[in-house]
Amino acid sequence: MKLADLETPALVLDRSRLERNLERMRGHLQRLGVNLRPHVKTAKCIEVVRRALQGQAGGITVSTLKEAEQFFAQGINDILYAVGIAPNKLDHVAALRSRGADITIILDNVAAAQMVAARSGALGVGFPALIEIDSDGHRSGVQPGAATLIEIGRILGPALRGVMTHAGDSYNCESVDAIRAMAERERAAVVRSAAELRNAGLPCPVVSVGSTPTATYADKLDGVTEVRAGVYMFFDLVMAGLEVCTLDDIAVSVLATVIGHQPEKNWIITDAGWMALSRDRGTAKQKVDQGYGVVCDVNGCPLDDLIVADTNQEHGIVAGRQGITADISRFPIGTQLRVLPNHACATAAQHPAYQVVNGGTEVGAVWSRFSGW
Repeated sequence: MKLADLETPALVLDRSRLERNLERMRGHLQRLGVNLRPHVKTAKCIEVVRRALQGQAGGITVSTLKEAEQFFAQGINDILYAVGIAPNKLDHVAALRSRGADITIILDNVAAAQMVAARSGALGVGFPALIEIDSDGHRSGVQPGAATLIEIGRILGPALRGVMTHAGDSYNCESVDAIRAMAERERAAVVRSAAELRNAGLPCPVVSVGSTPTATYADKLDGVTEVRAGVYMFFDLVMAGLEVCTLDDIAVSVLATVIGHQPEKNWIITDAGWMALSRDRGTAKQKVDQGYGVVCDVNGCPLDDLIVADTNQEHGIVAGRQGITADISRFPIGTQLRVLPNHACATAAQHPAYQVVNGGTEVGAVWSRFSGW
């Protein structure tokens, strides 16, 4: 089957790019002497995750308990659920643990720790936990040096497995040097917090960091036991804007078909709107605004500075960047195009499967993916 045989829109995965991306991150972290715990929230596909785990210790990171369920059913039992735990999810976690899943949760406050300890006692089930550290002021976590760190650790007691952080503010860095500095800030925050717990007589075997930008540009990871990253598998335009990858590294794209034109507006209309691409505009604050995605030919090669400039639910409006005139005559009705996404996670979430190619237009496999919570 060829891409030309597919109904559109469809999600295309270039296997050669995927495997190259996986090997690059794997080799980088092996040289730094730390384990990689792949984040599977983007992939949501066992064929991709099996490849990401090659040469690794076997653990994964998830962002939903549905991911935990799906991958545990596929034989993966070392799972970190890396979203602050909510009370209404503890029974689900307990059920997974009772079936043999070694699932660890995270939290960042005394109230959550007390809730976890109480529910653990009531159910007779242990809930291993990491304390989330705020390394960059971006989102959640305990401030390094805060007295609540030790208080939380003592409430958790033997359930305490260590500390973790996510340098989400690395997505706002404006240079590679800034990302490198963020990677060191991320590392220092959790290493300091681990030392404080140990000095208080509390266990801290796990010291976990993670974001694709900081994982890519980290120079040293002394004191860290594992790195979590996920979008490195596929990459996207936000990562390219951060100089974490190039356009040639982006492994996912949305296949679309030209269905009309608006010559007076210099628009090309496709059948891939925001339901296929997502509404993510993550490049809008970067140096180059990529609209809703960079437009490529059916082989995946970028075209004449064309972007998806606007979207409706099922329509994509392709135009030249910043008023550049597009040669509409080159794109007759029925022409297939591929759109590189701003945010691979959000775009992939719109689709039930990957149409897998290997650097060309022949579909060699169809890999199912799931969604939801």
